[in-house]
Amino acid sequence: MLDRLEKLLEWGGTRRKVALLSVSGLALLMSMLGMEPLPFEVSWIAIVLCGVPVVLEAVLGLATAWDIKAGVLVSIALIASVIIGEDFAAGEVAFIMQLGELLEELTVARARKGIERLVRLTPATARKVEGTREEVIPAEEVRIGDILRVLPGETIPADGVILSGHTSVNQSVMTGEPLPRDKEAGDEGSSGTVNQFGTFDMKAARTGKDSSIQRMVRLVQSADAGKAKIVRLADRWATWIIAIALVSAGGTWMATGELIRAVTILVVFCPCALVLATPTAIMAAIGNATKHGFLVREGDALERLAAVKKITFDKTGTLTYGTPRVVLVHSALPSLSDHELYRLCAAAERYSEHPLGKAITHCCQQETGEALEEGENFQMVPGRGVSARVDEKVILAGNAELLAEHHIAIPEEAAKAADTQLSQGCTVTYTAVDGVFAGFLALSDTIREESANMIDRLSALQVQPVLLTGDHPNAAEAIAAQLHIGEVYANCLPEDKLSHIRAYQAVGEKVCMIGDGVNDAPALKAADVGIAMGGVGSDIAVDAADIALVDDEVKELPHLIALSKRMMRTIKLNI
Repeated sequence: MLDRLEKLLEWGGTRRKVALLSVSGLALLMSMLGMEPLPFEVSWIAIVLCGVPVVLEAVLGLATAWDIKAGVLVSIALIASVIIGEDFAAGEVAFIMQLGELLEELTVARARKGIERLVRLTPATARKVEGTREEVIPAEEVRIGDILRVLPGETIPADGVILSGHTSVNQSVMTGEPLPRDKEAGDEGSSGTVNQFGTFDMKAARTGKDSSIQRMVRLVQSADAGKAKIVRLADRWATWIIAIALVSAGGTWMATGELIRAVTILVVFCPCALVLATPTAIMAAIGNATKHGFLVREGDALERLAAVKKITFDKTGTLTYGTPRVVLVHSALPSLSDHELYRLCAAAERYSEHPLGKAITHCCQQETGEALEEGENFQMVPGRGVSARVDEKVILAGNAELLAEHHIAIPEEAAKAADTQLSQGCTVTYTAVDGVFAGFLALSDTIREESANMIDRLSALQVQPVLLTGDHPNAAEAIAAQLHIGEVYANCLPEDKLSHIRAYQAVGEKVCMIGDGVNDAPALKAADVGIAMGGVGSDIAVDAADIALVDDEVKELPHLIALSKRMMRTIKLNI
């Protein structure tokens, strides 16, 4: 019986409330103007349409969990008003209660599409290799031990170990890293990540529900199910108000012997203002937040945000721009200037599809303003780098393995200089000219200009920043040092971020998570408040979050925190 009542109350949702309020409001207006076209008091339309759901919800809450909320006192006042014949007062009370709930629902526009989008990331097919025969099969039919072939541009269908081939894999779905990882025989591949360049064969080790992408789906589902909703401030006060109201009404009845006076006490105590105190303040705060680029997607997100003591940040795309830039050019040849080395390397990388190569070419053109030469005999070596002929010189640009395969040694002094850059979280592209080591270029993800000031302002608001990133420890520590973030966790997979969030919550700390990637979705769901970067962020991260930062202006985060605290002070003042 109670299950049927619950389903009945959920039927129609917001549209049902709008329809009920429209008809009820018209009925109350007609009653107030003395227009009575029906054989009964038209206020009863509001009582039935708006009041009955309120009473049923109150009864349901009491019957299932002894849950005393503001709706219980409203129900008592509504029933008492009907008993003494104050139909208009009863209709008005019911109308205001439903109006308050509608205002709240309008701010709760949940878009639960994140899990569906994650499921769509799961590869549908796989290339199974048996001897010389290659067969395309549904991904769910892949078994442990199967040999799979993955072509450039395809999504890896299962977790496993690469048997042969060189490639670069975009792992941002799992780690959030801004750059692809070079892979070769012996390295692991994760389902859902994208092969970018070379063809490779791999042996499946984990399939189906045990694969990385399916574990991610389950993480998001479990985080959503376990996310505790806060108890409304008005509801926390409801028990005391009901007790005081009943004692006062009873005392008045006993003292005067007049029932109408007792009912008047109940009606006056009816917490319409209490019910409206929260949603009206929230709507005003949401309006302010919208002007500063925040889309608040969960009605109680700002209430939860006011209690946050820690803010955990993803690095790439959140505190940084998520795009590599050349930060250092080091020539090892006296006859070759840094500028000339930069130009030759950029020209060699001109036709490269690798993000590092594209970054070198783009940065060189942007910084120098010069047109790049047309390279000849361009060749891309998956997992290694590129070679090309520029100005009658043979240019090699790539990792240390590329130079080693061409028997080109890196001088000790240059190796130390490169190691210094690597220790600071940079990625290094080594260069050789006509078979001789020529130098290197260091690339790094650059910090947003506003990040440092934003972190300092958060600290001033007594909110502690924490860095959770899937990036290399060196890169994480370098960024954290520049931004004065004391707590850093690197090499974090989605489950690691989720574990850190839950560890904070286990000791009673309220946590806000800010991220932009698919790998951040479980943590965004599990955190007390999740904020996604709406501009650069993935749709899945935005769907998982309570708040989206539409224009990616992270400098506005301290304003949002301060706004949430101000909103809670206003709610308490309203009450």
